[in-house]
Amino acid sequence: MSDGQQNRSNRRPQGRSGGGRPAGPPARGPRGPVRTVQAARRVAFDVLRAVSDSDAYANLVLPTAIAEAGLDPQDAALATELTYGTLRRRGTYDAIIAAAADRSTDDIDPVVLDALRLGVHQLLATRVASHAAVNESVNLVATEGGRGASSFANAVLRRVTRQTPEEWQEQIEREARSDDERLALRSAHPVWIIRALRRALAAEDRVDELEALLEADNVSPEVTLVALPGLAEPGEPRRPYAATAYGSPGGDPYRIVAGSGGTVRVQDEGSQLVALALAAAAPIGEGERWLDLCAGPGGKTALLAALAHPHGVIVEANEVIPTRARLVRNALRGVPGDVVVHEADGREFAASRPGEFDRILVDAPCTGLGALRRRPEARWRKSPADVAELVPLQVELLSAAVEALAPGGIVAYVTCSPHLAETTGVVQDVLRSREDLRVLDARAVVSGVALAPIDLADDGRSEPGTVQLWPHRHGTDAMFLALLQRTPQGE
Repeated sequence: MSDGQQNRSNRRPQGRSGGGRPAGPPARGPRGPVRTVQAARRVAFDVLRAVSDSDAYANLVLPTAIAEAGLDPQDAALATELTYGTLRRRGTYDAIIAAAADRSTDDIDPVVLDALRLGVHQLLATRVASHAAVNESVNLVATEGGRGASSFANAVLRRVTRQTPEEWQEQIEREARSDDERLALRSAHPVWIIRALRRALAAEDRVDELEALLEADNVSPEVTLVALPGLAEPGEPRRPYAATAYGSPGGDPYRIVAGSGGTVRVQDEGSQLVALALAAAAPIGEGERWLDLCAGPGGKTALLAALAHPHGVIVEANEVIPTRARLVRNALRGVPGDVVVHEADGREFAASRPGEFDRILVDAPCTGLGALRRRPEARWRKSPADVAELVPLQVELLSAAVEALAPGGIVAYVTCSPHLAETTGVVQDVLRSREDLRVLDARAVVSGVALAPIDLADDGRSEPGTVQLWPHRHGTDAMFLALLQRTPQGE
């Protein structure tokens, strides 16, 4: 399977074979005999359609869909597993579907294809009985696409049942044209992402960890909470590194969040560590001014504001998208003090405030390749073109932030991506254009704030280093951190 096949658009031309209607919002109501579909599968299918048809994010759509369907905890867990499992392994399932249907998935109606993906996941990766997986998936197609489409789906899924998961894996891997394509089919990652991750690990001389990383991307992460310092105490179980981080004790974590009045939030431990590192990069002076330049949705802003409050630090935030700016304000509701949230292009905002801030967080827009375990659909949605488009923006944001630093001020450049072009490439680009910056040892800072020894690989350079966190090594998202300090001219 080629890079292009793995990264094709979710939107397909209308009128393809495979039965059903052309792509678009499916009409409700049967076209033939009334078919019933179990509620959890209906929710999973609806979320898959929203992801495919509207570029929705499953982690945002699924909770609402579960609530609207009134699913009990058991069915909610099933809907969650079906949704995320299908999304994670979509590329592999598409190869199997193409083989079973004897046609390209580009030639199958998108509605039918999503139902087939859901069915194949149940057949090959769950304990769901084969007859239930086939019948429910066929019923989904019948309610959406009619009798011809359901007959097609039934034939494809019954062909899938004739081989074991191992046999299907062997078959599709035999058709691969390279070792990377075979690894892509085995790990359910596009080839271009595998190569980017390999290069990032090679920069640490850890390329032998690639398969462990790919495997970690396919495991659902545990929910991690942040207890805002001075406002809440972390519970149990504690996370190994960030003093503010602990695991959800079970049940719905959002009940804990709602009951805390905003002092407890869901936040990955890696996100907590990079915010803690900015605060710990130098002693905090009374009355400093801090800025979160790309603040949405506000989790890091709230943590920084809580850390800053005892020192009388003035904190501001900026977010260009109004809906995300509202999320930032909501995230700050449990933190005392007045944090002004601006709504502007980060480059223009920073340029309008030259030399004003002592610390700036630039959590730059990025491909999100470091959070594939949380947003599995992103691996099929992103492409190398996204990197090429984002890197100039990242360079401009970091350069503008440097201009907004006071002499001696520190900027933390952060991405939730390990892609070298988005991480060290951006930092080196900015360093080449300025003589008033020095790189602080982010590894030493993060090691200093971590509660337990943390394995931060040397990037092979003699100067102070950056930090790359990893799901397989640290149990966090793959967050990158560089700390840069602005020095007076001539120092």
